[in-house]
Amino acid sequence: MTERQQIEHLRRELHRHNYNYYIKNAPTISDREFDELMVELMRLEALHPELYDANSPSQRVGSDLNNEFTQVKHRYPMLSLANTYSRDEVQAFYDRVSQGLDGEHFDICCELKFDGLSISLVYENGALARAVTRGDGDQGDDVTANIKTIRSIPLLLTGGDYPDSFEIRGEVLMPWQSFEQLNQQRELQGETLFANPRNAASGTLKSKNSSVVAQRKLDAYFYYLLGTTLPSDNHYDNLQRVREWGFKISNDMRTAHSLQEVMDYIDYWDKERSNLPVATDGIVLKVNSVSQQQRLGYTAKTPRWAIAYKFQAERALTRLNEVTYQVGRTGAVTPVANMDPVHLSGTVVRRASLHNEDIIRQLDLHIGDMVYVEKAGEIIPQVVGVDTEARSADAALGAKVEFVKTCPECGTPLVRYEGEAAHYCPNETTCPPQIKGRIEHFISRDAMNIDSLGPETIADYYARGLINNVADLYQLTAEDIMGENTTRLRSAQKVVQGIEASKQVPFERTLYALGIRFVGKVTAKQIARHFGSLDALLNCTLEDLLAVEGVGEVIASSVKHYFAEPKNMEIVSRLRAYGLRFEVAESVPSRQSAALDGKNIVISGVFQHHSREQYKEMIETHGGKNVGSISAKTSFILAGQNMGPAKLEKAQKLGIPLVSEDEFLAMLSEPLVDSDTPTISTQLDLFK
Repeated sequence: MTERQQIEHLRRELHRHNYNYYIKNAPTISDREFDELMVELMRLEALHPELYDANSPSQRVGSDLNNEFTQVKHRYPMLSLANTYSRDEVQAFYDRVSQGLDGEHFDICCELKFDGLSISLVYENGALARAVTRGDGDQGDDVTANIKTIRSIPLLLTGGDYPDSFEIRGEVLMPWQSFEQLNQQRELQGETLFANPRNAASGTLKSKNSSVVAQRKLDAYFYYLLGTTLPSDNHYDNLQRVREWGFKISNDMRTAHSLQEVMDYIDYWDKERSNLPVATDGIVLKVNSVSQQQRLGYTAKTPRWAIAYKFQAERALTRLNEVTYQVGRTGAVTPVANMDPVHLSGTVVRRASLHNEDIIRQLDLHIGDMVYVEKAGEIIPQVVGVDTEARSADAALGAKVEFVKTCPECGTPLVRYEGEAAHYCPNETTCPPQIKGRIEHFISRDAMNIDSLGPETIADYYARGLINNVADLYQLTAEDIMGENTTRLRSAQKVVQGIEASKQVPFERTLYALGIRFVGKVTAKQIARHFGSLDALLNCTLEDLLAVEGVGEVIASSVKHYFAEPKNMEIVSRLRAYGLRFEVAESVPSRQSAALDGKNIVISGVFQHHSREQYKEMIETHGGKNVGSISAKTSFILAGQNMGPAKLEKAQKLGIPLVSEDEFLAMLSEPLVDSDTPTISTQLDLFK
């Protein structure tokens, strides 16, 4: 056998063993034997670079070279489902489907809703050609190199009855076991922990080094097939066929023949989901027949033939051992409950938020209490109650939890501002978490957008004494960053280039980036456009600030206080000297109409025709005002898909009208970006 033939043979064998292990869960060789075959393949491939194959099993180990992600437009838009949180709404959906089909019998495909990162894969002639993230639904990042490291994703398909070209959608996940191992490792290294497996999977898949992705043991499940020549007119059967091609499909899909069977499926998984190896946040219900889906069609935003049911938060009881306190970038101090480990929603929970002093008082917490813990949105653990009947004599006599009076990081006495639930450390200049937090805020996407930096990098630079405030970023050199490690020259140069490019960020975002307390994106924009320049802002009076739309006494006082602080002014002066923009550019969009004059508008949900930022721009140029929260003064809500249930409930209580995208654009006489409605006949949808 020639070495070419040996390479081809090893590739076939390793693909087969990979499929047996990760898809069929039936390995036929040991891990050691698999590794030995892989080592031999990599040895032979190194001797014969002319035989390189992008889909060789050896590519799954990844590369330590930096990958620059490019934006790729989706052939089929990646849409989302509206969510429901009650069984009554599930029944209403079922009844609507029945009416839409004139009483004709229909089946519902019930699927678990995996909580990960949506991905779209394109296969050409049985080989993986491209992998793209959801992005904004219209285009996403090309992450093909990273996807190849996930061993449950086939690089070459099995069988021979697959279409020449097709697209398949699914969810990239980090299993609970991998998630806990990763966080344990990060904790030992003093790195920031991931909040949940979804964030960990997303952060991993966006890593610039595919070797990092390979180490973190991601997984993937697939749930929708798209193309012009699909194997069946039946959604469930399509997925079973896909399984034969080598894709990982959930074994827990079921076809329900009645509403009762749908409810039974929901009841079963409401309890059993905690035993799954991966995170789930609900159930997806789809009419199984493609022809019936065609008849039901779409509303302006969502399909009439599918819906997502979200699980209620799981609750557990455990012992409170200690309350510690964390300081955020704004100086807000958050109490954290440290508890006996308890299994909750698939993970072990030891810490949970207590929010603020008022919550602690309402709960009447004592050390040693048995407390109820829930995961808000299946993500953030929080203490929601106390089992007072289980309170022991020791707990009753023990220390009652009292909120701290001084900053746990720097010892400064805490303050509580009028109308605020949180306590703050006012030491903005030397409190370490605030310093690092303000720098992280400064580099964030909505501020200076220095995407070559991140929280871990900022913590490293701070620990090494390279930076102590945001102005220090602009004096960094590649030599400072890489230190004695010359292999980091390229990444260090990229950081410096990213910092230099941020000097072109407009004044309103630079003002927001300063991190002035209570000044958000919208307020910063209003202030910047009102005064036009930093000099005008520095010379204004408190009354001048109060004349800015949306600025009240708290914000005005905070702005004046910020610029009255000598250390802040020193930083601002340095930023000006480094060339950052502190004047409004002439290209600020001009007023287009008075269609929204005097209207306070809240934006909520996911949109199809324009981005949220574009809608905010439209509101302003047509005379309206963007507001972040719903109140009696809200004129209407521009509502997209997946509007949060809390906002929806508040809007209903206050009688605030909801306005759809199309209705809103009609107010402004704005043409739709793309008025074509997706049709099921071309399989345009991925509703997960």
